[in-house]
Parts: sequence; structure tokens; C-alpha cells
Amino acid sequence: MTRPEAGGPSGAEAVRHERLRAHFAACGYVPASPPVLQPVEPFLELSGEDIRRRIFVTQDSTGAELCLRPEFTIPVCRLHQAQRPGETADYSYLGPVFRLAAGEPDEFVQGGIESIGRTDTPAADAEVIGLALEGLDLLGRTETAVRLGDMGLTHAFLDALQVPPVAKRRTLRAIAAGRPLAEVANNAQTEDPHAGLLAAIQGQDAGAVRGFVEDVLSIAGISQVGGRSAGAIAERFLARAAAQAQGGAGLNAGNRAVIERYCAISGDPDAAAASVRALAREAGLEHAGLEAALSLFEERTGFMAARGLPIERFRFSGGFARNLDYYTGFIFEVTAEAGGPTLVGGGRYDGLLQQLGSPVPLPAVGCAFWLSRCAEGASA
Repeated sequence: MTRPEAGGPSGAEAVRHERLRAHFAACGYVPASPPVLQPVEPFLELSGEDIRRRIFVTQDSTGAELCLRPEFTIPVCRLHQAQRPGETADYSYLGPVFRLAAGEPDEFVQGGIESIGRTDTPAADAEVIGLALEGLDLLGRTETAVRLGDMGLTHAFLDALQVPPVAKRRTLRAIAAGRPLAEVANNAQTEDPHAGLLAAIQGQDAGAVRGFVEDVLSIAGISQVGGRSAGAIAERFLARAAAQAQGGAGLNAGNRAVIERYCAISGDPDAAAASVRALAREAGLEHAGLEAALSLFEERTGFMAARGLPIERFRFSGGFARNLDYYTGFIFEVTAEAGGPTLVGGGRYDGLLQQLGSPVPLPAVGCAFWLSRCAEGASA
């Protein structure tokens, strides 16, 4: 049995946590304890804006930048890379994470699971959301509401519309932040204060541009700007330069209207899939990637139903996106039935292991529990 970390819960709450831990272990998810101190770079490069703004950064004796782990997915994946590269494995975890937060403690306890390497994607997705709901039952939270999304389907829809890469990225970020798409549409008409620099680096070697940005920041004594590393800043300039060469980074009015209709789709998974298919027909979208994403969506729904999950109570939203950049497919969040903050959330992140250095593709999916939130209002 893995021992709870210092400062953990006691009494009835500790008993619930141990039930959760034992349940995951019985389902084959091996306990993992990645270090609290982590290199900051993966979080700056691979997490979303929300995490980048909220991490606690420090340095070791050599000057290397570290952070207190703000979440478990990247640390567990790094641990997997170090111990079992290229293999399939299932992990569970329970311990503190650290984020600057408004209205909540900056240190709080998360538990969760990560399934790495399974290629039976729809079955693995269904298993993770099933275990998430079983875990909430063990924590005494039985009255819940489930919201579903699918970043893979959203990506495929934008690709079917042939949205340019920079506009696609900005559209996804606008959706995740709940901002209106008018901001993306108007972007092409806004004068860019960096237009001269963007023109100068068009077509330049990416490594040279990164070196230039790193040199400028080094001269100024700056290692990060707005939570982004020099490499991330250089990548953004390169993408903007490419967009400028293509005539701008905004959405055209027709695409914007179709995307807004997609984001407005809401309902149980079966009804939502039918609505997306109907919208694709109306918009004249014949795209192999979109058809594949819809087929995967429907297959996943079938696996969830086979597990006995109440899919008629689940609600898909085309405009739902979680605030971590590494999600590539199925995503979900569970709240109390009456609403409020997320109790458990997760999804699929098929590209993360390779971004962390895996020599082979390793699909992955997982979820995290906010245990302090789960304790509020839990039944005995």
C-alpha cells in the first residue's frame, strides 16, 4: 500500500481516499509518485495559458529553472519515459499539487489515473470516464453532472473547413477561454505592431529565429515572458510570420458562422453526433478526417453504454474545451448536479509522450480528482 504524503487528510476523508487508491490498484493502475520538483520547461511549452500563469517557479544550485508540480499528467508521463519508455502501462496517483489560485488554497491534493500506450482508443476512453464516476461514488459524490467534449472532433471540423493553421490555433484558444470568435475574425484586420519583424523572419530558418529570440532575452536578463520560454516565443513569431505571408490569421465570415453553429451543438452523445453530421452535410463538408472523428465518437459512446454508463444523462458541447493545450481527443468534466467547480476532469492526450521525447507514438488518456472539492458535500 502506498503511504499518504505528509499533510494529507485524516479521518473519514482519508478512508475515502484509501478506497479510491485501492479501487484503482484493483483495476490495474499502479501507484506512481513523481517528484514534487519538476523542470519548468515542459509546463511552459505544453500546458495551457491558465497553468503557465499559475505555476510556482524556483531554481536549483546550477541555475536550472524548476517548478512545484502544478498537475500530475506531465510528471507521470516523464516518470514513464524514464522507467518504461515505449511500453504500455496504467498508473494512479494521489498527492499535493501547487498553483496560484483565487479563492482556493495554492496547495491542494489531487488523485487520478493515467493510461499510457493502449491502442483501443474508444474502450480506453470509456474505461477512464467509468472509473472517474466509480471513484466519485467511493468519495461519496453520487449526484453529478457530466459534460463531454472532443478536441479531435473539433480539430477535424476546423480542418474540414480548411481553416489556416494560425487561425485554427486562435480559434481553439478562443473556444477554450469562452471568448467570442469575432476576436479571431477581426484579427486579420488589426494592425500588428510586430509587422516589420514578422516580414523579416518570413522564410527564415526556425533554429536561427529561436537563437535570435534567446539572445535578445538573454541580453535583457529575461528567461521567460508571460510564462513562455524563448523557444515558445520564437514558435509564436514564426507562426504569425507564416500567417502574414498567407494574408492574415483571421477567420472568414462563412467559416466563423459554421464554427459558431458547431459550438452551439449540445445534447446527449447520440443526439450530438447526429447534429454534427447534419451540420457537416449542410455546410458541404466531405472530409475523411471528420468522418473518422465522428466514427470514433460514436464507437466511444457504444463502449460507454456497454459499461452501463447513463449516456442519456451526459451532455456533449461543441464549445467545450479544457484549459490544457495537450488534449487531442475525448475530454470530460464532472461537477455536482447543482453545478459548481469541477470535481473530476480529464481526457485524451495522444501527442504528449512524443513531445516529451518518446521515440514511438504512445496514445494516452487519464483524469484527475480535486479531492478537497469532492469532500465538500460528500455523503457518509
